[in-house]
Amino acid sequence: MSLKINDLCVNCDVCEPACPNQAISQGESIYIIDPARCTECVGHFDEPQCVVVCPVECIDPDPQFPENTEQLLAKLARLQEQG
Repeated sequence: MSLKINDLCVNCDVCEPACPNQAISQGESIYIIDPARCTECVGHFDEPQCVVVCPVECIDPDPQFPENTEQLLAKLARLQEQG
């Protein structure tokens, strides 16, 4: 499932460069994660890198986008094909 940044975000700027899929960007008031690009780092790392680097633990699973490992790997393959 995609991840989501909650309102505890302090805009520290560490999550955006940590994302291998460029799924994180600055929103109106906090960073946001694009669910079409988020693979929870499946295929890249053992853990979501945004969660690893976040100093305030403001990144949660997004229940609106439930995906299993196979679906996340398929999303990664599509992203890699797009270049």
